[in-house]
Amino acid sequence: MEKLEILKRTAQNVGCEVIENEQMSRHTTFQIGGPADLFITASNIIALKDVIKAAGALGIPLLPLGNGSNLLVSDDGIRGAVLNLNGDFRKISLADPVTINCGAGATLASLCNFARKNSLSGLEFAWGIPGSAGGAVFMDAGAYDGQLSDVLFSTTHVTRSGRTGFLMGEELELGYRSSAYQTNGCLITSLVVRLKKGNQDQISMQMEELLKRRKAKQPVELPSAGSTFKRPEGHFAGTLIEQCGLKGARVGGAMVSEKHAGFIVNMGGATCTDVLSLIEEIQKTVLQQTGISLECEVRYLS
Repeated sequence: MEKLEILKRTAQNVGCEVIENEQMSRHTTFQIGGPADLFITASNIIALKDVIKAAGALGIPLLPLGNGSNLLVSDDGIRGAVLNLNGDFRKISLADPVTINCGAGATLASLCNFARKNSLSGLEFAWGIPGSAGGAVFMDAGAYDGQLSDVLFSTTHVTRSGRTGFLMGEELELGYRSSAYQTNGCLITSLVVRLKKGNQDQISMQMEELLKRRKAKQPVELPSAGSTFKRPEGHFAGTLIEQCGLKGARVGGAMVSEKHAGFIVNMGGATCTDVLSLIEEIQKTVLQQTGISLECEVRYLS
């Protein structure tokens, strides 16, 4: 029996949903990406640990997937298995009057809404970021002078050997678009955020104001993976790209947004190859004209 078939049966036996050759374009905000060999959805910690242990024993690569909002997936797809979190991993609850427990599979939007309903302030900056809570930890997501590290207290995870663990404080190694989870190989299962009591109406007003600004300045109406490049020290990537005359530059179905040059958008039928070619053109042109190297914020997966 082939290894993928063994993993498939193992996952199904512990109650996971398994889809073969699932197009990743259905699971990324870029709407780009070929088929994953296996797309596994786990709904509880027991099933998750069994799948992780089985994949490790079989030597099958396992890719955790959040909301697919910061990913560019190869046109050839992903070899191995993609792991999606549902069920228990999307639950959100109060641990105390100012502390929220949140499953890693929950959307950042649902976490923000939960905070608002409980009159808790500190997550307003994240309203409108189209990612999962776990993905927000992984990237230390941020916007409008706020980032998750401002409110994140701790996380739980499962190691590649199937053991549970947690990180808190400096152990999380949070920095600009980075965390310990980018190198430790563990899969985030939940997070704890500590907020402040606030006025629900004021929280709502701030959230809606930031969302209004986001919609006015960013191409939220088109498929993208968010900001394409990290912010170079002392500069803004979008400004540099625009100054180099690249607004509206296009390769196939991929285009530098005419609304915000820091975004590459899918104009329809864009391939991963289109996007990679456009990224290369942008990096080369900006380096030649300004001497500044742009580093990708979007994660490329193959």
